Amino acid sequence: MNREDLKNLWFLWKAVYRQEKKTMCMVILSAILTAINSYILLVLLGYIIDVANRHAGQKKMMQIIIVTLLIKLLIEVILRWINERINKVLEEYPQEFATRELNRKALTFDYQHLEDPHVQDLRFRSFQRSFYGIGGWLMIVTQSMLKNIISMTIAVVIMIPMFRLNQIKIGYTIGIVSILLVLIMLNYVTGVNNTRKAMNTYFDASNLYNKKLFYLDLFSKIEPQKDIRVMRMENAVFHDINKLFRGVQESEKKQGELYVRRQLTQKTILNISTLLIYLYTSFCAWARLISIGQVVTYAASMSQMMDCANKLAVGFGHLKSAAMYAADYREFLTLQDAKYKGTIPVEKRRDCKFQVEFENVSFKYPGSEQYVIKNLNLKFVIGKKMAIVGKNGSGKSTFIKLLCRLYDVTEGCIKLNGIDIRKYDYKEYCDLFAVVFQDFSIFDFPMGENIAAASIYDKKRVKEAIDKVGLNTLEDKLTQGLDTIVGKECCSDGVNFSGGEKQKIAIARAIYKDAPFVIMDEPTAALDPEAEAEVFEGFDRMVGNKTAIYISHRLASCRFCDDILVFDEGAVVQHGNHEALLAEEGLYGKLWDAQARYYA
Repeated sequence: MNREDLKNLWFLWKAVYRQEKKTMCMVILSAILTAINSYILLVLLGYIIDVANRHAGQKKMMQIIIVTLLIKLLIEVILRWINERINKVLEEYPQEFATRELNRKALTFDYQHLEDPHVQDLRFRSFQRSFYGIGGWLMIVTQSMLKNIISMTIAVVIMIPMFRLNQIKIGYTIGIVSILLVLIMLNYVTGVNNTRKAMNTYFDASNLYNKKLFYLDLFSKIEPQKDIRVMRMENAVFHDINKLFRGVQESEKKQGELYVRRQLTQKTILNISTLLIYLYTSFCAWARLISIGQVVTYAASMSQMMDCANKLAVGFGHLKSAAMYAADYREFLTLQDAKYKGTIPVEKRRDCKFQVEFENVSFKYPGSEQYVIKNLNLKFVIGKKMAIVGKNGSGKSTFIKLLCRLYDVTEGCIKLNGIDIRKYDYKEYCDLFAVVFQDFSIFDFPMGENIAAASIYDKKRVKEAIDKVGLNTLEDKLTQGLDTIVGKECCSDGVNFSGGEKQKIAIARAIYKDAPFVIMDEPTAALDPEAEAEVFEGFDRMVGNKTAIYISHRLASCRFCDDILVFDEGAVVQHGNHEALLAEEGLYGKLWDAQARYYA
């Protein structure tokens, strides 16, 4: 355990304590009472033997036995009550602690972290692979180690009278204490090393466990099954799964061998320690330095102390592995946002007259040396419909990410009404945009909540959005109206919708938001021609006086736009309406001709 490990554990311990103050206090109390409870009968048994040998004080002995047993009973009742509540929390802790805290962080940090593989790996590892989650596991380790430390302390206090130097030769005393200390240290070192090796073996196989989760997720979804069956991928999948589980079995075999080795070493050391303890206490009794009852009490206490030392060694190994998990957890939760946090409120305008300007904007993704957008200069025509077209990888989607400030520009700046967008309050700035991304998400929420993106919403406005995108024809599916759950993954009463219907739901969500800017990334990709024509015809009515930006590979959809931007290698190479661009000899004309030949 180094200083950094201690920092990570302290960070995790504070985080757990903030969330579960009451439970952590119960964990500490449980450890104290459990340690005390384990010695009550040992001390009582030694007392009973001594009183019985003296044939005196029988009445007092019975009183002490009754009181002691009542105390033990009370402690066990309290312990049962406490442990039931601790276990109840532990059963819920992976969801109630790790998921809540880590997901809260994932929902609030910079978007660019989501596309960083290292950050996503941190997030996965932070969920801790043990059954109780990283926070729950820390509770268990804390309880175990505290109990063992207190138990060893009690044993030392009980045995102090046995090591009175004026009653026994110093050499014998120092000798037995030294041997026991050596055995404790040997047990500690071997226990920690074996536990660390087992955990390293587990970490080395982390990719295998990740893949297990991948397959669990894969087989829980319907969509991948179509590819597997139609493309006859069953044998390839089975082969990979068999290879995966052979790797998992090999890893678990190594972990099992290390566990058996650790147990064998500990049992051997414990048996040697117990033999030495009984020899030593028997010698003390033979020398009439202690009574027979004290032999029982001291020998049992020393054995208990050695057993706790064994468990403490294992606990330190677990604590070391907990520190490794805590390091991931701490790094993830303390990730610093790179974006500047502005404070200027966005001007509230009923006429939606917002001027957007790109000034010498260049951008490259974090960790990359290649510019995706280079020296882009552009002004939006407010209240107009704009289309963005270009080849794959030309920078179209990146342009939208920069506009929505999912990323900040590498060079130059984007201005809103003459002010750098980084100076605006981020949440208020986001309120200006309603976006339907190409890879949009529909959640297993009720239909109304999906469209409103909120649990409390205006039902009238939701119904208006439904009417505008043509979802009002699905009344037979909306068996519970706006409370109908979309999808069956989380609720058996939910309803499955087609890809085109889901895309309409996403468009309805953008309409409900009623933002000044409407951005559609391939808005009709999943729609049939008839539905596509219906959506395009209704765009004027849906968008109104807002600024609309459409990204599309179907150039036919650009004809209704006032302005078309043609992207190529991160730059706008053409700019104008459909007729003007066709009249030019440029990329737009080539793309148009390439698509038109299939409709000739």
